Amino acid sequence: MIGQAPVKASILAALVAAIAVVFIFYRERDNHIGYIQTVLSKPFQVKMGSQGPSVRFRKIQNFQTDYAHTTITQYESERSGMQVIVADRKGPKVNGYFTLATEIFDDSGAPHTLEHLVFMGSKSYQYKGLLDRLASRAYGSTNAWTATDHTAYTLETAGWDGFAQILPVYLEHLVVPTITDAACLTEVHHINGEGNDAGVVYSEMQGVQYTSSELMDIKARRLLYPEDVGFRYETGGMMEALRVLTPEKIRSFHRAMYQPRNMCVIIIGEVNHDDLLSILDRFEESVKDDIPPIDAPFKRPWIESAQPPPLKGTTIETVEFPEEDESTGDMVVGFFGPNCTDTIEPTALNVLLTYLCGSSVAVLENTMVEKEELASSISYWWDARPNSVIWLQPTGVATEKLAFVEQRLISLLKEVSSKPLDMTYMNECIHRERRQVKAQAEESESFYSTNIITDYLFGSRDGSTLKDLSNLGEYDKLEKWTDEQWRSFLKKWLADAHHISILGKPSLQLATKLKEDEVARIEKRKQELGAEGLQDLAQKLDDAKKQNDVEIPASLLEKWQVPPVESIHFIKSQTARSGMARNLGVHDNSAQKAIDKASPGPPLFVQFEDVTTNFVHIAVHIGTSKIPVAYKPLLSIFSDNFFNTPIQRNGDRVPFEQVVMELEKDTVSYTLDAGSRFGDSESLLIRLQVEPEKYATAIEWIRTMMFDSVFDVTRLKAGISKQLADVPEAKRDGRVMTNEVEMAIHNEASSLLVAKRTLVKAVYLRRLKKLLEKDPDAVLSRFEELRKSLFTFDNLRILVTADVSNSKLPDPVRTWDILSKSLNVSAEAINPIVKPYTLLSDEGRNPGSVGATIVPMRAIDSSYSISSGKGLTSFSDPAVPALLVAMQYLETVEGTLWNAVRGNGLAYGVYFAKELDGGYLHFKVYRSPLASKAIAAARDAITALVNGTVAFEKPMIEGAISQLVMSLADEQATMAMAAVQNYIVNVVRGLEPEYNIKMLAKVRTVTVEDIKQAMKTWLLPLFEPGKSNVVVCCAHAMVEKIEEEFQTMGYKTQVKQLSDFGNAYGLEAPDGEENGENDEEDEDEGSEGSEGSGDSDYSEED
Repeated sequence: MIGQAPVKASILAALVAAIAVVFIFYRERDNHIGYIQTVLSKPFQVKMGSQGPSVRFRKIQNFQTDYAHTTITQYESERSGMQVIVADRKGPKVNGYFTLATEIFDDSGAPHTLEHLVFMGSKSYQYKGLLDRLASRAYGSTNAWTATDHTAYTLETAGWDGFAQILPVYLEHLVVPTITDAACLTEVHHINGEGNDAGVVYSEMQGVQYTSSELMDIKARRLLYPEDVGFRYETGGMMEALRVLTPEKIRSFHRAMYQPRNMCVIIIGEVNHDDLLSILDRFEESVKDDIPPIDAPFKRPWIESAQPPPLKGTTIETVEFPEEDESTGDMVVGFFGPNCTDTIEPTALNVLLTYLCGSSVAVLENTMVEKEELASSISYWWDARPNSVIWLQPTGVATEKLAFVEQRLISLLKEVSSKPLDMTYMNECIHRERRQVKAQAEESESFYSTNIITDYLFGSRDGSTLKDLSNLGEYDKLEKWTDEQWRSFLKKWLADAHHISILGKPSLQLATKLKEDEVARIEKRKQELGAEGLQDLAQKLDDAKKQNDVEIPASLLEKWQVPPVESIHFIKSQTARSGMARNLGVHDNSAQKAIDKASPGPPLFVQFEDVTTNFVHIAVHIGTSKIPVAYKPLLSIFSDNFFNTPIQRNGDRVPFEQVVMELEKDTVSYTLDAGSRFGDSESLLIRLQVEPEKYATAIEWIRTMMFDSVFDVTRLKAGISKQLADVPEAKRDGRVMTNEVEMAIHNEASSLLVAKRTLVKAVYLRRLKKLLEKDPDAVLSRFEELRKSLFTFDNLRILVTADVSNSKLPDPVRTWDILSKSLNVSAEAINPIVKPYTLLSDEGRNPGSVGATIVPMRAIDSSYSISSGKGLTSFSDPAVPALLVAMQYLETVEGTLWNAVRGNGLAYGVYFAKELDGGYLHFKVYRSPLASKAIAAARDAITALVNGTVAFEKPMIEGAISQLVMSLADEQATMAMAAVQNYIVNVVRGLEPEYNIKMLAKVRTVTVEDIKQAMKTWLLPLFEPGKSNVVVCCAHAMVEKIEEEFQTMGYKTQVKQLSDFGNAYGLEAPDGEENGENDEEDEDEGSEGSEGSGDSDYSEED
């Protein structure tokens, strides 16, 4: 049935990141999508029906899934062949995925260019950005991505009314876009007046072409596929091909692929079917003269094309990638796998991969990571195709061990296949996969979109393979598989199969050569063009920009009315409380009555959220304010170790492998997370998701891991080694390195955000590892002190999300006695939640004296920046409504900052961090050729609005307010998310229950003068020397120019190294400081996905 994503959080995060870079190119911001899910098939007799004479769409089928509250309906146009598939499910969001199968046999990047060009205008709406402006007014947003085998355009709105408004306009942009020469020049590639290559698509690919993942991926494609198979090629476009790509070739590709019969309109949410079909019927009528007739010759991409031959042998190749730190390499191993539309085999593959490397007890992970310490993890995924591709990726491998690790991986697969498997654990993997499919179906709309897209690309167009989404029967069949069948399957696809292995070797020499070659190429071009030629190119670019940037008349935008908020069906979650939570007040509702009727329990702080769900979500919210500051860096190891350590049970020591197996058996998922998920960055969250009958079992596991776990020297050493192995790779992200430096400047060392930074780990964990070898008892005592500081009665708040009103939660209150009995004597009051502004340093509270801090990094070719200024300290501040509208107005797609910065090629994206109680404001620049110029352009654009030089646009104000409504819908898109949002508003922020609704009412009363005042008071100081500080991480070649420009602005400047912002938190090296300890991984690199001063993670805008 449904191929399911790997569930291990660290692997999934790494996988999604890898896919986003290697396979998928986004127009705006990255989402969690990928090839990690697929759909299977089985025979099904389809009954055709009719929608009536007035609508020319026939209903192919309609069915309900038996594992989630979702109904799937499939239609097909009788005149164009376009397919429409709707997954009806309750919630405020409606998500559309307008998907085209796109196949090309070169590296030109034509598929990727269209992902950008269609937004430049259509036959009836010849205005750049009209689609985005309309979406922003209708509580919506647009996006797109280009994958190897398809291009998908997304529309998400709060409510059906806004979706219905935009749908026909959007589809016209896809089917009959303008694709002008001017748009191709600015969006795809051009040479600017300075002789440099530019263009949105070109710049995007310039940022990834020489990364390790891209270089290895290209080599893998060339080895797997011959020239007549489209999977061989880089659909994003190689730079050398983009430089010669013509508008006509793009138009030709569009004519071939962007036909309604090659398009599937996928919609997930609460949909009015009659309205939808009427809209689509009118749309087809409007473009009937622009599309080929349905009986015109057409070759279905991927299915009616050549298929790859089997591998004739195993190939191992080394690929160098540019990198100054040569200590850690990269590798990926690929095998051809089963057809993604098969009924059983893809699900069997998911189960097998979980068995092999799905957790710390899985055989590959347990052997190569936990015991032999050859890698920090074994990532795995597979690409859904007629000949799927299975990928295994050991991460954090020492460069000199790459070849050995590859051999060890293959030998281990053969070893596993040669012996009887652990069939008890295999069956537990099957049961766990089934539970997780049910959970994904309930919680994630992308579960449906990913499976439906895969089915559309490779399944039967008659709906027979889509029908397999109706049930999970394949798991029943797999439960009957024998050891012999599983081992035969393992041998066929992995152990005895030919494969390709790519070993990625970091090379400082290559990094130097690439930069020197690029400089020489540009210099040669400048000489060939001469001053006159460069001036002509600059003029050509200016002319193109003028053609593209025709102003959209406000009267046109206002033809589409802003839908009423009442059209959005927000999820309602009822709150009930027991124990100390009752001090916050109780509500008169069915959930509270159910809790009050239940047997009484301990005075623990427990908040229940009552929603329609098949599961129980438990979160234990734990403060860290009582932890001694010197111990806070231990929390990264403590968190990883929490569920992966031995326990004491009835006087016996239970090994960690058995602990993990039992946890997997009893839960859908379990994790210890950062509290930022609950709006509290200074806390931890123990989270478990279980079926209702496992409620008491889950609580017992929480108690056990809190108090019966054993801090084991071997497990701690393995955990430290894994995290240290990840440091070199983690320190290559300029965006997050900028965050880490900003945090070091503006936050106290006692802040958990500061203590868990990669720059701290690089020093602290190395010393901790030495101390563990020399004096293990000293380290173990620190962890015991940490445990005592965390798990106290007054430090725990508990959130339980379940179907409380319908009595699906057995003994909801008294069951918590299990945990309560192990806690210390109950306290009269619970520890207050730490407000983030209280953890700012003196400089954080009054920024401006540091100025601009510039940090060079050899691992990046662009620049990233954060400007920090004073901000609000409370969500109840009267300034909140105007400030929210002001920031949203500036960030509107095709709006003020978009046009001033991105539109002029000064950065991929800029945005404000919308934290309203942190005491700070941040303005961030993402991937800029020169961050100082992007900052100056943003400052000038905001100043022009404040002083009246540029007028505010009413449609954009309406759009900004609509986007705030959309953000509220995003926060409660699912039942579980709505429950968490209630907890955040009421418990973490201490606000009234209807705060969000009342805030939406307040933002609608904000005037232009209010917006101006908010910009003047809060936003402009972010750009003012003496009132703001700036942190920039950039390429070495940019340092001098950036420093000069900041000095011209009036900022003090300082150039620092990343090693200047490390912190050992008082932990001394046992044998004294070793040479180079602070910068063993070169100080000129960047970091992992840590958070800024409470900022939420940034979604890339490219």
